[in-house]
Amino acid sequence: MAIKTYNYQNKTFYEVHVKLVIHGKQVNRKKRAITSIAAARREELKLKIELLKLREGQRSYTWNEWVNICLERIKVEFRPSTLIGYQSQLNNWVNPVLGCKQLADITSNDIHSLVFNQSGNLANNSRRNILKHIKRIFAMAIEDGVLAKNPAVGIKIKIPESKKLVFNKTEIQTVLEEAKKRNHRFYNHWVMALMTGMRTGELFALQWSDIDLDSAFISVNKSWTPKNGFGPTKSSENRVVPISKELEYFLRHLKTKADSNTASVLERHSDWRSGIQAKILRKFCDEIGITPIRFHDLRATFITQLLLQGVPVAKVMAIVGHSQLKTTMVYLRLVGTDVKGVTEELNIRLPREEDFANVVNLFRTGEHVPKSY
Repeated sequence: MAIKTYNYQNKTFYEVHVKLVIHGKQVNRKKRAITSIAAARREELKLKIELLKLREGQRSYTWNEWVNICLERIKVEFRPSTLIGYQSQLNNWVNPVLGCKQLADITSNDIHSLVFNQSGNLANNSRRNILKHIKRIFAMAIEDGVLAKNPAVGIKIKIPESKKLVFNKTEIQTVLEEAKKRNHRFYNHWVMALMTGMRTGELFALQWSDIDLDSAFISVNKSWTPKNGFGPTKSSENRVVPISKELEYFLRHLKTKADSNTASVLERHSDWRSGIQAKILRKFCDEIGITPIRFHDLRATFITQLLLQGVPVAKVMAIVGHSQLKTTMVYLRLVGTDVKGVTEELNIRLPREEDFANVVNLFRTGEHVPKSY
C-alpha cells in the first residue's frame, strides 16, 4: 500500500496503490489524479475496504455487472476516448448478447459465436477491437480473483497487413518544393513531420520551450487529440529527437517570424484542429502527381528514410518512440534493408545474349565448335 506523488503540467497529483492476496493471487487497486493528500488517504481506505470485502466473500457477477465495475476503473485510469471506445463497442455488440449471463458461465464458444457470427457485417478490424475489449474485461476479472481463467484467450482474428504508403526521396523534395512555391498553409507542418517523425498530436502540442537549438534536441513530452485535449504521448513516455543542421536552419528562420506571445511552434489552424490534415495532404499529392499519402505517412517516410540510410533499428525506435521491435520491423520489411543482397548468394548465372552471338560467329567463320556431352 502506497501513496505517491507525481507532476503533470506543473501541478502535483497523488496516486494510490493498494494490493492484497486473494485466493493465492495478488490483486491490485490503483487510483490516480487525486489533488490532495487528504483525498488520497480517503481513497486508500476505500480501496483497502473494497479488497477486504472481496477476500471475505467472493461474489458472482453477471457480464453487465462486471462491465460496469470495469468501466468505472477505466474512467479513472485511462483517457476519456478509451472509455468511450469501450462503452461504444460493448453496448453495441457485446452487452446485448452476454449481458445477463453469469461471468463464470461464459465459454469460449459463446465469445467465438459473438465475434464471428453475431456481429453483423463488421470488418475484421472492428471484430478484432470487440475481441480485444472482451479479453480485457475478462483479464480484469482474473486480476481481481473473480475468475480463474480467461475464456477469450486463444481466439484470434487474422488481418492482412495493410500496405503502407511512403514518399521516396524524389517525392519528398517535390512535395516540399511545391508546397513552398505555393505558400501552402501546411508547409511548415509537413517539414516538421518529415524531419522529426513526430506524430500529428505531438507536433500540435510542440512548444518553443521544448526545442533546444544549442543542444540540437527536441523534447517530445506531450500530445493532443480532439477528444482528449492535451496529455502525455501515445506511450506515456518522453523522448528526444535530434535536430539536423537543415532542421536547425528551418527552426531558426521559423522562430524569427513567430509571434513572441505564441508558445506553439506550428500554427494550430482550424483544418488541423478539425482533423482533416490527412485529406488535405492526399489532395495536394494528387494535384502535383506524386504518391497520395496521409499526414501520418510522413512519419512512416521519416522512419523508412532513416532505415535506408543504415541507421540502427534501436536508434530509430528511440527517436520515434516505438516500444516494441515488431512495430519497427514493419518498416524494415517495407524498405527491405534487412534482406538486401541476400539473393546474390544464389550464385546463378543466366545466359547472356552475347553468349549466343559468339556461338553464331564461330559457325560463320568456319571454326570447329566442340560437341557438348
